[in-house]
This record gives sequence, structure tokens and C-alpha cells, in this order.
Amino acid sequence: MTRLSLAARALTAVAALLATTAASATAQAKSEPEAPRDFVALNSVDPTIIQEIRYFTPHNFVGEPIDGYRQPLCLLTRPAAEALRTAQRKLLRQGRSLKVYDCYRPQRAVDHFVRWAKDLDDQRMKTEFYPDVDKTRLFADGYIAEKSGHSRGSTVDLTLVELPTKPTRPYRPGQPLTPCFAPEDERFPDTSVDMGTGYDCFDTLSHTLDPRVRGEQRANRLLLKSTLEDLGFVNLAEEWWHYTFKPEAHPDTYFDFPVSRRSLTGHN
Repeated sequence: MTRLSLAARALTAVAALLATTAASATAQAKSEPEAPRDFVALNSVDPTIIQEIRYFTPHNFVGEPIDGYRQPLCLLTRPAAEALRTAQRKLLRQGRSLKVYDCYRPQRAVDHFVRWAKDLDDQRMKTEFYPDVDKTRLFADGYIAEKSGHSRGSTVDLTLVELPTKPTRPYRPGQPLTPCFAPEDERFPDTSVDMGTGYDCFDTLSHTLDPRVRGEQRANRLLLKSTLEDLGFVNLAEEWWHYTFKPEAHPDTYFDFPVSRRSLTGHN
């Protein structure tokens, strides 16, 4: 066999391998579940709402990006997204903006939380997010569960920011942590107005109407609460940041499509 023939066979083999790899990747992409047609990207409904999708980053109670978050994107059912747009228009007139931390959450992300909660040796983020809670109590105390309303698509975690927003230093894994209920000037800065605790603070101080939270902190919580409740959102009493738009479009379905624009590509 000539050298030319050997080279041709080698090129053919490489081409076949590349084609097989591409086909496998395409098949895997096609096998991913897609969002129902009533799901939208929030920034397509209102691009002025600030997004800081924490579970796309390592700055969360697990300490690493969470399964299923392919892009830092807020996906919601359209009625919930449109209600947030109405709230945002009202807040902008007051010099404030909404900022979302989490929206639709795939079931695989919830499963990631469950695995982490069962790993009692992994406590790298305890100092910030659950300083006074023993990790053995996360399920019993209701901080972690095997299902989340976020997976139904009408629940959002969010806060208020004053405009114009100021840039803050990025989180660096391994940096010293501060308790989420420390005074505002000691907590990790995230541009939020002072709500008394940081986001995802596993502590009773996160209860929306905890009587220990007073003054400006309480006023900020009540402003967020009244603004959203007027539009059909219901607050989870244990978390000042957690709101569900009612009636839910999918009250009994827990979705698992990834958080990415690709999940919406079949939409018109």
C-alpha cells in the first residue's frame, strides 16, 4: 500500500471519528428536556431587571456551580415574568430596581442540594450561609428538601437595589467568609439594600416578619412584599427573598430542563 493510500485511510478514520463524536453530542443535546412553551427568559420581557444568578456561580451555600445552570439566566413562566415587569416599572419610578438571584430551578439542581446536604464533611460555606445551624438539621429544619417550588417555574428569589447600582468586588472561592446575618457593612457586598441578612441565609432572622428585624431593614422587606403581593405573588414566610406567582401555571409539575437559552429554542 502506498504512503498516499495510508494517509487517505488515516484521514478517513479521523473524519469518521469526528462525525461520530458530533453525532453523539447532537443526540445528547436533543435528548435534553425542553421548557414548555409558556416559559420565557426574564430579560426578554424586561431587560432592566438585574440578574445575579447565584447558582451559576460558586458563591452559594454549596460552594460550587450547581447542576443544570448552563447560563446565568432567569427563566420563568410568562405570567410571572410579566408581573415582575409591572413591579419593576413601579420601582424604577422610586429609584429602585428588582434583582433576581434565582428563578426556575431544574430538579437536577435540587438533587445536587440534597447530595450536598447529606455530605456532612463538606462545610466549606458554613461560616457565611448557615453559621448557627448544624448541617445534620438541614432537612429537619426545612432548609433543604427533595422538591422545590422553583422547579415549577413561577417562583423567584429576589431583592431590591438602589439605583444607580455600584460595582462590588467579585467572590473568590476560598476567601474569608462572614456570617450572612452580620451587619451590612461586614457581609459580602452584593448591591442589595439592607434586608437584615444576605440571600440564602439559613437562619430564623431570614423570616420575613421576624420581630428582631426593625427600622430600615424591615421597611425594605415590607416594600418588596407589598409591591409583589399587590401583583399576585405570595411570600414564603421563612425567606424574605422567596415569592411565588399565583395561580401557578404548572402547580403539580417539577421540570428538569437546563437553565439555558437552548431550553427555549423550540419556542416561537
